[in-house]
Amino acid sequence: MPSPVQTYQLLATKTDHQGVQVGFIDRTEDVTHFLTATGLDKPHLTLVIVGGASGLDNDQQTQLDGLFHRVLAPLAEEMQLYVVDGGTDAGVMRLMGQARTAINGTFPLIGVAPRSLVSLPDQPATHPDASTLEPNHTHCLLVPGEQWGDESRWIAEIATHLSGEHESMTILINGGSVTVSDAYASVAAGREIVIVAGTGRIADDIVQALRYKVVEGRTIEDPRLAKLIDTSDDLLTAIDLDNRPADFIQDLKTLLMT
Repeated sequence: MPSPVQTYQLLATKTDHQGVQVGFIDRTEDVTHFLTATGLDKPHLTLVIVGGASGLDNDQQTQLDGLFHRVLAPLAEEMQLYVVDGGTDAGVMRLMGQARTAINGTFPLIGVAPRSLVSLPDQPATHPDASTLEPNHTHCLLVPGEQWGDESRWIAEIATHLSGEHESMTILINGGSVTVSDAYASVAAGREIVIVAGTGRIADDIVQALRYKVVEGRTIEDPRLAKLIDTSDDLLTAIDLDNRPADFIQDLKTLLMT
């Protein structure tokens, strides 16, 4: 049985990197123990990042690089936010980790992923869909689960632990069916979701569905999105990807602080 917290040095070329502190979570109480053991037990403003882990083409990667390097990472650093995402080395999670390192960020970057789907250096996963941890993260909680999407409720719950009495917000970028599960989990936690329009796939589908709702006589064909918007449109806000970074940051600050 592994200890509750293990540190993995996944960046062999960076001797000054502190490594990723990994917690093995079986019950909700384990979350509190991990946060206390790793110094994350003081509640603070929290940002959740959900979205595409795959399916980003080269053009989308280039566009999103700017979003992470010029908006999300600088915002998190300025406000010393807790940032929570899926933690694996793919898609928006990789972009968030790389952006944090690129700006020499010091904010905590916390991944949450199903334990059976994450391959660790000393505990390789056998599942065919397994992934590795994104090495620029500071922490990762490995939670129960056998398939991608099982972590959605844990991401929402852990963000609630981290934020405490402070505000929190979810940023939704690109994404597929797992991202829909993430969105439902954020809504169930009462967390506002900012959908970044122009990032493709489910993010653009949600934005389009939001716009359909305000047009009389239009119906939303996708039942997943219809239910999401019908029950929680007051928690959904769209911001265009091509907004000026300074304006984007200010809009996010305003939403996060109100």
